[in-house]
Amino acid sequence: MPLEYTADFRFYAELNDFLPPSRRKRDLAYRFNGHPGIKDPIEVFGVPHTEVALIIVNGHSVGFDYQLRANDRVAVYPVFKQLNMLPLARLRESISGPPRFIVDVNLGKLAKRMRLLGFDSLYRNDYRDAEVANIAENQQRIVLTRDRRLLFAKRITQGYWVRAVTVEHQVEEVIRRFDLYDVIQPFARCLMCNGVLVPVAKADVLEQLQPKTKLYYDDFYRCDDCRRIYWQGSHIDDMRQRFAILLAR
Repeated sequence: MPLEYTADFRFYAELNDFLPPSRRKRDLAYRFNGHPGIKDPIEVFGVPHTEVALIIVNGHSVGFDYQLRANDRVAVYPVFKQLNMLPLARLRESISGPPRFIVDVNLGKLAKRMRLLGFDSLYRNDYRDAEVANIAENQQRIVLTRDRRLLFAKRITQGYWVRAVTVEHQVEEVIRRFDLYDVIQPFARCLMCNGVLVPVAKADVLEQLQPKTKLYYDDFYRCDDCRRIYWQGSHIDDMRQRFAILLAR
C-alpha cells in the first residue's frame, strides 16, 4: 500500500474568499501520495490558479511545476501591488500591451462600464465556457467572471473572480485589482460592440441624426465596427459624475 504524506498549506489575504469560513486564515493539512504538481492541491482547496501570484515552499519561491514533497510548508499569496515580483518564480507569462478582457455571461453590465472607460472588453450573452477559454488563450485576454469554476480551466492563465455584486462596485474592484487608473480613456469604445470610436464630421452623419441632435451638437464619433453614432450629450456629464473618483485617480 502506498505511503501517505502530508504538507501544510496556508492561503493569504483575499484567497481566503475561496475557502469555507472554518478553514480561513489557518494552516490546512493536505494528504497525498507520490509527488503531485503543486497547482493540483491549491485547486483542490478551491482556489483557482488564476488568482495565485506567489507560492512559497519552505521559504523559497516556486512555480506551478513544483512537485509537492512530504512535510512541505506552503504559503500561497494573491497579487500584491507593492510587492516586487522580479526576483521570484513567475507563475505565468505577463500579458504584453494594454490589458484586454473577456467578460462572462453573468457580467454584461460590467462589460459596458469597462467599455465606457475605454477598455477592450469582449462580451456576448451566449458565450460557452469553452469558448471563453479559447478566446482568452488565443487573444491573451483576462477573464472576468462571477463563476469561479470557469477559472479552473487549464487554458485560462489570466483571470479574476469578481467579488462585488453591484456593477458600480464591480467596476471599482476590477480597476483596483489590475491598477488601471492611469490607462482609463473614457468614451473611446462602443458600448454595444466594443469597437473603437473615431471622430466623424457632422456633415457625414447628418442624415442619421434627430432634429434636436442636429441643432444642439457639433462633435460626433462613429464606431469603426458597427457604425453607431455617438455624441457628448447630457448623459456624458452624468457618467463623468458617476466615475468622478476613478477619473480623479
